[in-house]
Amino acid sequence: MLLPSIAILLGFIILIWSADLFVAGAASIAENLGLSPALIGLTIVSIGTSAPEILVSFTAAMAGAGELAIGNAIGSNIANIGLVLGVTLVAVPIVVRADCVRQELPALLAVTAGVAVLILDGELSRLDGWLMLASLALILYLMVRRQGADSPLLDAGEGEELPHLAMGRAWLTFALGLALLIASSRMLVWGATEVALFLGVSKLVIGLTIVAIGTSLPELAATVASSLRGHTEIAVGNVIGSNLFNLLAVMAIPGIILPEQLDAHVLPRDYASMAGLTVVLALVLLWGRHHPRSGDGRAYLGRGVGALFVALYAGYYYWLYQTR
Repeated sequence: MLLPSIAILLGFIILIWSADLFVAGAASIAENLGLSPALIGLTIVSIGTSAPEILVSFTAAMAGAGELAIGNAIGSNIANIGLVLGVTLVAVPIVVRADCVRQELPALLAVTAGVAVLILDGELSRLDGWLMLASLALILYLMVRRQGADSPLLDAGEGEELPHLAMGRAWLTFALGLALLIASSRMLVWGATEVALFLGVSKLVIGLTIVAIGTSLPELAATVASSLRGHTEIAVGNVIGSNLFNLLAVMAIPGIILPEQLDAHVLPRDYASMAGLTVVLALVLLWGRHHPRSGDGRAYLGRGVGALFVALYAGYYYWLYQTR
């Protein structure tokens, strides 16, 4: 299992590095073409931060490992709330913007419920996939019309320092980043598939665990680091934006490429856990609006909430271990 393990490790390292190259090149091309920084942040940067998950999903689907891609999408959402937001809150309490509670959270709840309805028949079909992508396109269109002001998908790329590269270098950086994204995602999917075969577990479980955690670690590091520097207001927006992309883009890809019959555990265990964590997030945000440290419609989330998320995340992994 040594070679597949090395492939997974190198795949993650190159995947994250190449995603930065891809975003830098694409953002510089857009800037040279005259797009506004707000629009670049809303579209290229926010989508680019989900490029690793999207490329892994596409590669897995093309390799006939669609359940790995589905596990990656659901597992990443669980990790974003339980691990990324939980650890961030344990490190630094957060005061969440009022518009996040009023606008962004309802959008995530609606998308979570809508995708659940689509896959309730136990299949991720091409129609389901196209409906998910169409929903994402609609959300992006509405936010582009607003120039990205206070939007959850903009929050997924907020805080990124936009590069300024000349056009020639921008295209070279973009092409190199894209090529490395494709190569590293293929390496990662191959390694994860081989590990699943060696351990005798399903590709779904590998997607829910190794791949999901690996693609969430950079976001964890970035969110904790920005929160420690005092930029706590974007942490929840980052999680919501990332989860929207995972549900409407990453999870849609395997259905479009090769319709997938869902594992029997996906809906009652994995998707239900993800939806449950999302509801808990909504409840603590509503409860946090009444905290003495909140005000003006904002919500305060303290270390106790972070400990709760981490505990729920650990509980999900125990459940996964018992039913793998």
